[in-house]
Amino acid sequence: MGDGSIILRRDMINCVLCDDAPCSKVCPKGKPDELLRNIWFDNENVAAIKYPSSNPCVTCDAPCEDNCVKPNKVPIRKLMIRLNDEVKSKIKSKDNNKDDPRDIDYDELLKTDICGITLENPFLLSSSVISSTYDMCSRAFEAGWAGASLKTICSLDIREASPRFSAIKGDNGSIIGFKNIEQLSEQSIEENMDMIRRLKKEYPSKFILASIMGKNDEEWEMISRLCEENGADAIELNFSCPNMADGGLGSDIGLEPSLVERFTSCARRGANIPIFAKLTPNVTYMSPAAEAARRGGADGIAAINTIKSIVGVNVDTFVTSPDVDGMSAVGGYSGKAIKPIALRFIEEMSKNDKLSGMHISAMGGIETWRDALEFMLLGASSIQITTSVMKHGYRIIDELKEGLMLYLLAKGYNNISEIVGKSLNYISDTTDVLSRDTIIYPVVDKDKCVGCGRCVLSCRDGGHQAIKLNEDRKPVLDGRKCVGCHLCALVCPEDAIKPAKKRVKKR
Repeated sequence: MGDGSIILRRDMINCVLCDDAPCSKVCPKGKPDELLRNIWFDNENVAAIKYPSSNPCVTCDAPCEDNCVKPNKVPIRKLMIRLNDEVKSKIKSKDNNKDDPRDIDYDELLKTDICGITLENPFLLSSSVISSTYDMCSRAFEAGWAGASLKTICSLDIREASPRFSAIKGDNGSIIGFKNIEQLSEQSIEENMDMIRRLKKEYPSKFILASIMGKNDEEWEMISRLCEENGADAIELNFSCPNMADGGLGSDIGLEPSLVERFTSCARRGANIPIFAKLTPNVTYMSPAAEAARRGGADGIAAINTIKSIVGVNVDTFVTSPDVDGMSAVGGYSGKAIKPIALRFIEEMSKNDKLSGMHISAMGGIETWRDALEFMLLGASSIQITTSVMKHGYRIIDELKEGLMLYLLAKGYNNISEIVGKSLNYISDTTDVLSRDTIIYPVVDKDKCVGCGRCVLSCRDGGHQAIKLNEDRKPVLDGRKCVGCHLCALVCPEDAIKPAKKRVKKR
């Protein structure tokens, strides 16, 4: 699944994924904005299933393109036709008699649980601005999210800076890495307790995870008790916020396993419901803190929180971003860029026998169903998301559920729990297990290749000088020099270089 998504997404690079999109308002046959979102979020198979079998775009004069907010910059008609011609015919699903994945009952397929408490699907809002009010959580629940970790409840006097976000962007303007200097909930403890009660009354089937932070032993116990008394399903201990104005809180706790154990014990004295320790990634290994949380009475781990960072230095003012009246500060880094680091920590904890049986709720750079799946394959049983929601809204829950559901159907799984941890046997913490006796050579698809020579440049100056262009500007491989590093495949802008299927013994 997903082999064509790179090319399709490149064709829609100018699409800005509008809210209430003008293209769909003028389309006589469907909702192209929904299909475009499917493509963007790695759901081209879902889009192809939804696309009408009559292929209406073939004879359409494409008013959608004229009414695009970037007129004639997004080849909507071409993309829709390619969904039919290039993707639909390749779909192999366990249940491909269904015309639309939305017609399939998600209940059993995506149903999971947290410490015995049922979740309708594995997707939760993570503790942040996106889960800070009743109205926001309510709209997310109506959209289909299974629950939310509320913005961290505390008794601190929270006063936020402005501006408090900055980002690193890709070539098309989309956010790759996101920095925030956001702190905790600005609502009082009483206001947050009222929100928990209202949410639980109106949405009894949704999972309410109350994120909390205390200033001392007594507060950790007190806030924990109040959360249980007011209806929270579980408690998340914030040992990882990197943006605290006062020392000794947030990630300062997560750096010290003795403090993690101490304050987890305090929270456990206050409540009997499941407790999760949300741990900082600003460490070499997360296991010492996770083991300490277990000793203190935690039932699960939530990870990772944001990574301490500096993003962008203004070379004229010398102030890093965000610039708050001439000053800035180290802040928390999130988004797609941190996903590899988050995956590594989840794998570490999943393989730790001392943490066996603990629920792992994963977060860190998750934007698509495929991202979520990778975390589950490495041992996570629930998924929390913030940055992608900040970029694209609560609506992404449809992409997450539909994509994951179609994957499970295609692979023949009956429930999402069947995939948890399936990748753990295929990864090692050291490279000594890797075969070093064979080579897999790259193979060039001459039809896809446009002759740009990027592979030659990279191999010549960053590899082993094993590629040249022939007179037709097509790459020619010198097998005597090629070591099978596959740098050429990674830099190819047309996705025209793939690994050969056969391994060759080294000479």
